[in-house]
Amino acid sequence: MPFPIEVTFRDMESTPALEEFVRHWAVKLEHLYDRIERCHVVIEHPHQHHRQGQRVHVRVTLAVPGPDIVVSHDHALDGAHEDVYVAIRDAFQAARRQLEDHVRKLRQDVKTHVEPEHGRVSYLDVEGEWGYLEAEGRRIYFHHNSVVPDQPLAVGDEVRFTEEHGDKGPQATSVTRIGEHGHHELAHP
Repeated sequence: MPFPIEVTFRDMESTPALEEFVRHWAVKLEHLYDRIERCHVVIEHPHQHHRQGQRVHVRVTLAVPGPDIVVSHDHALDGAHEDVYVAIRDAFQAARRQLEDHVRKLRQDVKTHVEPEHGRVSYLDVEGEWGYLEAEGRRIYFHHNSVVPDQPLAVGDEVRFTEEHGDKGPQATSVTRIGEHGHHELAHP
């Protein structure tokens, strides 16, 4: 579904060709990321000294989930930006790069399904409040609040768990005893 595109001109005349050029570039961004909510583009000729040319300032704001992406393109030393079409193109190319970074970060933040690890209870404190699991030669802390469902564990019980980083190193969460008596129901090879 196309998102709304608003174009504002300041200190310069609007033309249908310029508006169409902006829309062309904005629609290209939708192919990269289809969750853009709206696009606002401001094109202006800032007040400048007579010795300098009429450089164009372009600001592109993309409303996306999370913080908005804002590109403000104003190259005071770049004579190419006296051409409004070049300034618009460059602003949208910068917006595209920022949008690509935004999408990349979102993909990294998406949690993937983690398969539980397999381990064995190697130590329990006297009161059964906490202990350690052995898994692949590593020792991993767990607290009785991490045992699902809350069932007593004994040293030697086999468990499945999910590992996360705790304050003092690896920590097991979602600890579940395997089998009726804490051992695999299938025979070991």
